[in-house]
Amino acid sequence: MKNIKILFVALVLISTSVFGQTVKQKRAERQFNNFSFVKAIDTYEKLIDTSFNKHYAMRKLGDAYIMLRQPEKALEIYKEVVKQENVPSEYYLYYAQTLRANGDYEASKKWMRKFKDAGNEEDSRVKSFFKNDDLASAIFNASEKNTLQKLNINTKFNEFGAVELNGDIVFSSSRDEGVSVKRLYAWDKQPLLDLYKVSQEEASVAATKQLEGSVNTIHHDGPATFNSEGTKMYFSRNNYYESKKINDSQGIMHVGIYSAELVNGKWENVKPINLNNPNYIVYHPSLSQDGKKLYFASDMPGGIGGTDIYVSDVLEDGTIGKPINLGNVINTEGNEAFPFIYNDEDLLYFSSDGHVGLGLMDVFAAVKDENNKIVNVINLGEPINSKKDDFAYNLSKDGFKGFISSNRKGGEGGDDIYAFTRIPPLTLRGTIYDAVNNDPVEGAKVLLTRENGEELAYFITKEDGAYEHLIPRDEKFVLKGSKEKYQDVSKNFSSFGLEKEKELIVDLNIPMKPIEDVVILADLETIYFDLDKYNIRPDAAVELDKVVALMNKYPEMVIRLESHTDSRANDNYNMVLSKNRAKSTYKYIISKGIDASRITKYEGFGESQLVNKCANNVKCSEEEHQLNRRTEFIIIKMK
Repeated sequence: MKNIKILFVALVLISTSVFGQTVKQKRAERQFNNFSFVKAIDTYEKLIDTSFNKHYAMRKLGDAYIMLRQPEKALEIYKEVVKQENVPSEYYLYYAQTLRANGDYEASKKWMRKFKDAGNEEDSRVKSFFKNDDLASAIFNASEKNTLQKLNINTKFNEFGAVELNGDIVFSSSRDEGVSVKRLYAWDKQPLLDLYKVSQEEASVAATKQLEGSVNTIHHDGPATFNSEGTKMYFSRNNYYESKKINDSQGIMHVGIYSAELVNGKWENVKPINLNNPNYIVYHPSLSQDGKKLYFASDMPGGIGGTDIYVSDVLEDGTIGKPINLGNVINTEGNEAFPFIYNDEDLLYFSSDGHVGLGLMDVFAAVKDENNKIVNVINLGEPINSKKDDFAYNLSKDGFKGFISSNRKGGEGGDDIYAFTRIPPLTLRGTIYDAVNNDPVEGAKVLLTRENGEELAYFITKEDGAYEHLIPRDEKFVLKGSKEKYQDVSKNFSSFGLEKEKELIVDLNIPMKPIEDVVILADLETIYFDLDKYNIRPDAAVELDKVVALMNKYPEMVIRLESHTDSRANDNYNMVLSKNRAKSTYKYIISKGIDASRITKYEGFGESQLVNKCANNVKCSEEEHQLNRRTEFIIIKMK
């Protein structure tokens, strides 16, 4: 029963304070992964202000500024990040790249060498990141974010452009096996495209049917986009209307965008939009959720490259407004196509062969700043992208799954459709509690590292003893807990083999055993120092004599010394001052005949561990500052 009680207490003691900070952390992660970097920055800054998992939040804050193409802001953040103990070595690389982006080439080389020397001599990023200057994509895709599965609707012909519609998958295919004479497209000798649908539950080649109505012709039809009600469609089609071809001066029939309406279960009332032109391409429509904006690709005159991404207003009379080119952050001298607008975040995805990618055409996401201006693009990485063409990205309303088209190796034919699922975060959660009385341990230091010692998270437990953190999958970790008057605890665990389609909780509930006979410290006070001094004051000598007496009484007692300063003076000065205070304390104790081996460490922490609000530029009384000028004693062992 006692064990059951311990487990029960460990599981249920989750306080509002920690829960609130954890919610903020999850919100920040969701915002970061949904490319809402402006919002993520605000949330990470709030986490830093509360000192909740500060080291991790600092790293992600720097990452978010990189995503927004603001290396000058990321530089100051990374400068502090690389000072963190056991910081993941990739931040040496990020800092090196950010220094280079700010014109400090010599410092950049120095930190690049640090990255190599940290065991990364063979890391391909050493060459590729610096060659491509695509640090944002590299950071964003540092861990896999999607799983990929080939659908059973693919054939030896082309299938692409899948979207979800009322439980069905609607897509384009050149599979038309039901006609005796196949019209072949001269470009790839494939039959021409039609629009098809299949139930998501019965997705197979046999269950697939052509879309009913008047949208399919003897020419190319599709892909398509739909309004939120599923009653109106915009789709690509060769310029063929009312049984007439619309050719340019050289007899070429380009592609335009057409609309259709759902009438009694069939797609009818097909009409060309007013932007179509016989002399250039207008295609790949994507309609905003409110139906007020239409995104598309075109090689119309005045563009930047081959085909560019444009947006137009959908006017009240149904016509399409003036096309606006999305500019040279999105569009390149190459080809940008297949735009998809995800409305919950007003986020644009598109394919391009002009931006730095993994292969031919890759999928990218646009990044907006606080003024809603597009400032960067992020490559979605593997497995969404491959060495071949990857395009027609489409995300479900809930944001957790979608479709991608690709002609990558291993497919059924030309272009194939794949379903992807976003990998949700994995949460590490648990409590630190007293092994004797089952009470939660407040103020315990919790350090989460990779197996190689790289720090992932560091935080202090609140009164409930709880901790929680998002962790990577398929890695090995070490979780360490420590607190004065308790024995240090450590637990190894891994996140290998966990199901990726669900958010899982790894519960690590760790008891901390009090050090025996800790009551002997009851009369021992923390010793204090004068401002800018590290000599032992008379009142401190009285306390240190108590330490000496205790260590003589308990010859097996082993301790550690930690010295601290207030926030006045600069950080480096305070760090040196605290080390001198620790050394003075150490020398005083061993001068009284205590064996030096019984003091495992004497460390200075400067102003990094203030006990109150008195940080830089905060007005405090002398008494409040005095509380931070201290040396503390941690018993490591009694017997």
